[in-house]
Amino acid sequence: MAAVLRGSRYLVGGCCKHATFALVSTRSMASKTQVGFIGLGNMGNPMAKNLLKHGFPIIATDVFPESCKEVQELGAQIVDNPAEVADKADRIITMLPSSPNVIDVYTGPNGILKKVKKGSLLIDSSTIDPSVSKEMAIAAEKMGAVFMDAPVSGGVGAASSGKLTFMVGGAEEEFTAAKELLTCMGANVVYCGHVGTGQAAKICNNMLLAIGMIGTSETMNLGIRLGLEPKLLAKILNMSSGRCWSSDTYNPVPGVMEGVPSGNNYQGGFGTQLMAKDLGLAQNTATNTRTPVPLGSLTHQIYRMMCARGYANKDFSSVFQFLREEEGQ
Repeated sequence: MAAVLRGSRYLVGGCCKHATFALVSTRSMASKTQVGFIGLGNMGNPMAKNLLKHGFPIIATDVFPESCKEVQELGAQIVDNPAEVADKADRIITMLPSSPNVIDVYTGPNGILKKVKKGSLLIDSSTIDPSVSKEMAIAAEKMGAVFMDAPVSGGVGAASSGKLTFMVGGAEEEFTAAKELLTCMGANVVYCGHVGTGQAAKICNNMLLAIGMIGTSETMNLGIRLGLEPKLLAKILNMSSGRCWSSDTYNPVPGVMEGVPSGNNYQGGFGTQLMAKDLGLAQNTATNTRTPVPLGSLTHQIYRMMCARGYANKDFSSVFQFLREEEGQ
């Protein structure tokens, strides 16, 4: 893409107070130029597939080569490392497990910023510490690129169906360009503000999600012990004021719903270890902002205990099973 020189104000948590000139790519809507994708795990794989379905040529990489096989069979070009992706594409999406992974992929020896083109648009859909997003945005700006954080909600099912919700932080003038790609993978793309606000929204959402899942699991367990049939109890909850996403869309009790991890021995979905990580991010930000989160703190401890007792790789809805085992059932 041709790059043009234009003035823009990059706000990274308010740390840059003045307008700066930067090379920023002209990005025409519906352009089908090559898109880089880094991180082809449970979420990244279906997201990349949806970009391919919408006609975007994909160049991809993953630390585990076997993860690349499916998208390669669908036509994606596979390279060895993130730097090679950046050398070939000026729009790149990353979907990685944690803050250290993001730092390495962007700034490591074979990272994106080693070969990033001026004017490149870098979209990170990982769930990480907002401060790391801000650091990556500053590093990218020094190389003449634009970084935006765009974490997602909806899980593997929504990733597969293209119905994710994206929470986007970054330069507002770049939102339209980011949205062109993100709408191929999601039903909702929401601009949240400066870099890091997308992460802030995601962390808050996941803290509530985890609290709700534990509440649903406790409620279902209590009702079952009181003699209620699980499907009946779920039906009643879902037509009453206790209804929530964990009860009506992702019920944690085996046999209540089809197509959810609880019906598959809690395999697939969103891992307990990842939920514990996200709750840790919420705890850190709560501490830094002096925000009381007593239920969030207790929820974090429960998911940490689950990780220590063999649930790390099971879906986070396995908290129902964990509670049953704690009671010796």
